[in-house]
Amino acid sequence: MTSFIAPSPSSSPAPPVLAEVVRSGFTEGHHRGSLVVLAADGSVELALGDPAAPVFPRSSNKPMQAAAILRAGLDLSGERLALAAASHSGEDFHLGLVRTMLAEHGLKPDDLQTPPDLPLDPVEAEAYLAAGGVREPLTMNCSGKHAAMLAVCVRNGWDTATYLDPAHPLQRLVGEVVAESAGEPVAALGTDGCGAPLMAIGLVGLARAFRTFVLAEPGSAERRVADAMRAHPEYVAGTRRPDTWLMREVPGTLSKMGAEAVQAVALPDGRALAFKIDDGSTRALGPVLARALGLLGVDAPVVDRIGSAPLLGGAARVGEIRAAF
Repeated sequence: MTSFIAPSPSSSPAPPVLAEVVRSGFTEGHHRGSLVVLAADGSVELALGDPAAPVFPRSSNKPMQAAAILRAGLDLSGERLALAAASHSGEDFHLGLVRTMLAEHGLKPDDLQTPPDLPLDPVEAEAYLAAGGVREPLTMNCSGKHAAMLAVCVRNGWDTATYLDPAHPLQRLVGEVVAESAGEPVAALGTDGCGAPLMAIGLVGLARAFRTFVLAEPGSAERRVADAMRAHPEYVAGTRRPDTWLMREVPGTLSKMGAEAVQAVALPDGRALAFKIDDGSTRALGPVLARALGLLGVDAPVVDRIGSAPLLGGAARVGEIRAAF
């Protein structure tokens, strides 16, 4: 008979509870994580958990990736640049512009190395399947970023077959931009869900990077990305997504979520926030984001909209997921 040895408990304290799940007046669950809020001067105003510890920001790194593409010489602007920094919903206008961006550089959807997927937005996915659609690289939410990466490779004569290799000139430049923007070295290198190299930084560094983008000099790569995202938020996310709502309804705000419940936001005066829910549950993202925005002094109807996370019992509302800090 094999004996079981219980693992030693971690010496690290559990992260604080950022959100609680309340059903019928009973707290049935918790979402823990870390969060940081920066004041306008860049100082840490609030820290919960360990926001200095490295995390994979996932798609919250996309503004930095887009800035690297600009630095590498691809002249993108407007909707195209917003889509290069996007986790798009797979709506028709997203997919149409990805096709156009590829064609403009002699590329085709088959050149994309994104994994085949359905549209990210559930409404779009249902309509796509009902119309007979199947999982494709084009419909994967990162296809805009990948189209821009391929385009800059064509522009510079770089190999397009290996554009996702961490040793590729483009990916080395991405790493430099991430570290520079965050003000800290990349702590680890991984592979994102779309197959692109993924650079780990702390949440303080992530908030600092977003602050850097909104305060950057006009015309710089960072400012061009921030301006394009804020001018065309529906291309960054989609018509039914919180990033779009926030950038559209609170002028000057830069916002980008990432997988595994990561979120970063910067206001035009340099105030910023970043957080990660430890268990990766995106259902807690809205309530935590709304609470953090409130701490930054954002007072707008969209904050309540983002923070609403009802729980249903049958067809009736019987509880909610709510911030706990």
